[in-house]
Order: sequence, then structure tokens, then C-alpha cells
Amino acid sequence: MTPDPGLEDGEGGGLGASLESFKEYEEVYGIIRDLETSIKDANKHELAVERFKHVLDWYQEQPHLLDPHLEPLLNLLVEQIRREEGDSCLLHATAALAAHLFKVRGPKVVVKYLPHEVSDLERVVKVLGEQDPQDAATWETRYILLLWLSIIAMIPFDISRFDSGQQEPMASRLLAITQRYLGARDKCRQAAATLASTFLTRPDTKASLLPAFLQWAVAALTEQDSSEQDVTGALMALCAVVKHGKREDLLEHAPAVLAKLLEADLKEDTNTNTRKLSLKLVQRLGLIFLRVRVASWRYQRGSRSLAATLAPVEEQAKEKQGVEEEEYYEVPDTIEEVLEELLLGLKDKDTVVRWSAAKGIGRVTARLPRDLADEVVGGLLELFSPRESDGAWHGSCLALAELGRRGLLLPERLPQVVPNILLALVYDQRRGNFSVGSHIRDSACYVCWAFARAYDPQVLAPYVQEIASGLLTTSVFDREVNCRRAASAAFQENVGRQGTFPHGIDILTVADYFAVGSRPNAYLSLSVHIASHREYSKPLVSHLLDRKVGHWDTTVRELTARALHNLAP
Repeated sequence: MTPDPGLEDGEGGGLGASLESFKEYEEVYGIIRDLETSIKDANKHELAVERFKHVLDWYQEQPHLLDPHLEPLLNLLVEQIRREEGDSCLLHATAALAAHLFKVRGPKVVVKYLPHEVSDLERVVKVLGEQDPQDAATWETRYILLLWLSIIAMIPFDISRFDSGQQEPMASRLLAITQRYLGARDKCRQAAATLASTFLTRPDTKASLLPAFLQWAVAALTEQDSSEQDVTGALMALCAVVKHGKREDLLEHAPAVLAKLLEADLKEDTNTNTRKLSLKLVQRLGLIFLRVRVASWRYQRGSRSLAATLAPVEEQAKEKQGVEEEEYYEVPDTIEEVLEELLLGLKDKDTVVRWSAAKGIGRVTARLPRDLADEVVGGLLELFSPRESDGAWHGSCLALAELGRRGLLLPERLPQVVPNILLALVYDQRRGNFSVGSHIRDSACYVCWAFARAYDPQVLAPYVQEIASGLLTTSVFDREVNCRRAASAAFQENVGRQGTFPHGIDILTVADYFAVGSRPNAYLSLSVHIASHREYSKPLVSHLLDRKVGHWDTTVRELTARALHNLAP
């Protein structure tokens, strides 16, 4: 056996060991090629599979190194699956290896390398029909076949040409497979959603099958006897279809789907994944209601196009006039319901749901006229209230960072936004014997990081002192290591992209990502170095006196006392 990748040439193993190429290709290829003989010996087969997984796992941090070799590996795996006379053991063993390859590189990338020949359609549908959806030991086989089918279903021939007199139409068989596996309890559900998105948006099925499928999926959301698996599968399929389908094909169905989704009221569901998927569907339906366009009013830092920069002044003026004329267009009333759902989603008790809502607000706002987009920002600022939950603060920070990153938070809104972000940087509320707020402080650092990339230095100039002091205070005095590191990274981004932060380079060389990892070092050593610069000495001492002297954690109070002793001179 070859030694582990990353341990050659005297390198030390571990996450820091960077790999250069997929050196074990021959060995992995050999394991797949010899699969037929190895499955006859249980011990030998188990060792081969373990070795296959162990080698591939080394590339989880740099999976792109596998890309040049994916096609020959997948062709070899597919040959094993295609064999008519092959036994089921070989099929399942092959699928298990393929599933691990999909896991390491990601299904979206690997599925593109699968062959999509017309001859495979009947074979894959037949094998899939023979599988038992309840057999937990062979889920990889069903998962791989469904993903392969999602690519084969894109063949550019009318699906009715594959019908034979003996069996029901191919389209009906594909629809039945999709619906059966959307109720699965394993990853086959995700693969079935992918199949739905490619099969039901075909030119020959979107008119005949798509409306009935949407009705079936929406019914699963609202019926009383629907199981959790049925609801999740229906949501996954709807999200995939709405994302993959063309706007003009889905526009007539979108209002009915949204009405039923709101009627189902899934935002109160106990399952986090269900709430996340329902919000994802809401935002994608919102994008269908709005024309595809790039907001002409958005703030852009510099010009990304050299041609636009060098264009004559008259042409730029004409372009601007065209943009202003385009600005006035009708926004459907349903968008208000979409935005209301997304703003409520920002208050959800789970981070993944809030994050999905924040991204949705960013995407939908990018297609709105300027005055409506400004109302969205106003709604976000209202969430920075002492009456709101910590979840609302966190969600609002994430949404503001998304808007800033996309150029949708205009500079004239910064006077209201920045003070709230500075409050979020020090948010810390006592709840019994613990406190809440580290996730809010972390997201506030993300907002500062996004602003560094979004705005020109002259736009942020009036707020530089406040932002710099806030980030440095958090990077040395925050109780949580992730917040100190987030603040340090945001400060570094601002120093690099803005160039206006006082003594930025000097501070970064001392208070970097790794240095702030140790709390005593940050409190007692780094703070003294930062406070030696006059701009930061008063904010640091004030923060300790206002926020940390009476802190609930004894260790923090002790470090505060020692830090004040060091800072007093």
C-alpha cells in the first residue's frame, strides 16, 4: 500500500498539509476495477473499501484535485452498474464506492461527469424499479441511480419516443419513481428532488406533467395525514423545480403555490429543516414574481468593466437615463407577503433558518425598485430594538451584511445602520448562569467585513474611528474565541481594503487571527499594544469599565482587573 498523501517528502500530516495532485489515482482505480473479485472475499473487500474511503477523505479539504480523474473513475463505476448479468452484490458494492466519491467532491460537480446516453434510460429505470425503498443497507444504490437518472432525464429527445407497448409510458414511470422517493427517509429524497427539477421542467413535460405534480406537492403540505417525510420531500421538490424551471413556465402556478404554502403556516413547525425549506421556497417564488434584472440603483464600488469606465460621457449619460426609465415598473402585491415571511424568518430560533431568510432578503431586494428596497432596510433597522429577541438581532445583522455585500445598502443609510452594528458588537445579555449574544457579536463582525468590501474609503471615512475601536475592543476583550477571531478578521479586511484605519498594519502584525486565540494574551498583552495608540486607549478602557468590571464570568472580571492595571499608565 502507498503511504498516506500529505505524509510524503518529510511533511507533517494534518490539516495544514497541502496536497498538490491526486497521487493515489492508480490505486483507487485498481480498487474499483478489482471489485468483482474482492466482493467474493469479505475480509479483502472490507479492507479495500476502507482504503478507498481513507484515501478519498484526505482530499475533502481540496476536492478539486479529483476533477481531472472523475470521468475515468465514474465510467468504470458505471460499467459495473450497466452489466445486465452482474449480481446485486456487485451493484450495491459499486454504488457504495460511488456514493463516497459523491460525498467528497459534492453531488453537483460529480453528477456532470456521469454519462447520459439514451440507452441508459431504460436500464436505470428498470434497476431502480427493482430496488426496495425500505432497505436501509442499500440506500447508496438508489441514491446513485436517482442522481444518474436526473442527468439522463435531460436528453434532448421527446420522452414519449421511449414508450413501448408492453409497459406504461416512460414519463409516467419517471413521475412515479420521483414521487415514491420524495417520501424516503434518507438522502434519496434529495436525489429525487434533483430528478424532479430536471425531468418536470423539460419542454415536453412542463405542460403535461408539471401542473399536476405541483398540485400533488402542495397537497402534501396542507393535508392533515401527511408525514414529516412527505412534507420535507414535497418542499425539497418544489424548491428544486422553482429554481431550475423557467420563470415564464412557472409564473402562472406561483401565486397558487404561495397561497397554499402560507396557508400551511410551516414557520411554526417544530422541524428546523421544514422551516428552512419553506422560507427557501418563499424567496424563490418571490424571485419568480419579479422580473430578472440587476438593480440599477445599487451602490457599486468603482466600475468592474473597463469599457464602461472608458465610455464617452454622453454614452454614460444615455445609459443612466435608460436606467432611470427602467426603474418604474409594477411590483406585484404578493411581494409584500414574501418580504413579510422573510422578515419573520429572521427572528427564527435556529441559525440556519435565519441565514436562509437573510440570503432571501438579499436576492429579492436586488430586483426591487429603490423606494421599496429602502423600506426593507427600514424593516431591518426596526429589529434592533431592546424588545426584540436575540434571534432578531442576529438575523438583522446577517441580512444587512447580505445587502451590503450586494451593494443594496446605500451610503445614505449608513448613519442609521452603523450605530446599531456598534451596539451589536457588544451585545451580551445574562440569562441565569450563562449569557446570550456571542452569535450576534459574531454576525456584527461579518457586517463590518462586508462593508470593507462594499464601500469606497471616502464613504466609510466618517465611521472609521467608531468601527475600528469597536472591532479592536471585541478582538481583545470578547469572552468567546470565535468572536475575537471574527473581529480580528474583519479589522484585517478593513485595513487591507479601506486603508484608512489608524495604525492598521502595526496592530495587525501583533493582534492577528492566531494571537487573539488566547484570552489572557489578548487581555493582558495585545490590549496594551493597541492602547499605546492614542486613538484606541480611551475606547478600550471605557469598554472595560462599562461592560466587563461587573461581568457575570469570574475569570473575565479577574482578567479585567489585571488589564486595567496594565492600561492605567
